[in-house]
Amino acid sequence: MTLSLQEMSDRFELQDLCYQYADIVDRCGKQPCAEELRQVFTEDAQIDYRGTGGIAGSLNEIIPFLNDSLVLFPQHQHLNANIQLVITGDTATGRVMCFNPMAMDLGEGNTHTMLLALWYQHKYVRTSKGWRISELSQENSWSYNVPEAMKAMLADV
Repeated sequence: MTLSLQEMSDRFELQDLCYQYADIVDRCGKQPCAEELRQVFTEDAQIDYRGTGGIAGSLNEIIPFLNDSLVLFPQHQHLNANIQLVITGDTATGRVMCFNPMAMDLGEGNTHTMLLALWYQHKYVRTSKGWRISELSQENSWSYNVPEAMKAMLADV
C-alpha cells in the first residue's frame, strides 16, 4: 500500500494527537488540565470514561471530573500503542491500545498500584486548527490488583 504525502501527514498528526492526549491526562492532578484538553478535543466532544468507573459527558463536564478525580492517583501513566486509524477525508476513526498503571493514595505515605488495560475508541475531525478528537470512549481489556472498592465500577472488565 502506497500512501500519499497527505495520508502520511494525517496519520502522523492523528498519532501525535493520541500521544498529546495521554501526556495531558498524565499531568492532570498535578496541575489543572482544562485548557490543554481543549487543544485535543472539539468544543462539542463527547467523552465516555464509564469503562474505567468514570463519567460520560461533554468536554466542559469532563474537565472538572479529571481535575478532581486524578488527584486521588498521584502516580499514573497512559502508554498508548497499536494505533489503528481509518481516515476518510476530513474525518477518521481510531482504536488505540492503552496500558495504564495507577497508584492510589492510601494516606500516610502509602499507595496501592493497579494496572488497567483498555482500548480507546476515537472519532476525529479535521478542523481549522488541525485534527481534534470529537468522540472518545473506552473498551476494557483486563485489569490487575484493582481495590475491592473499585471492582464494582469495573464490573465489565
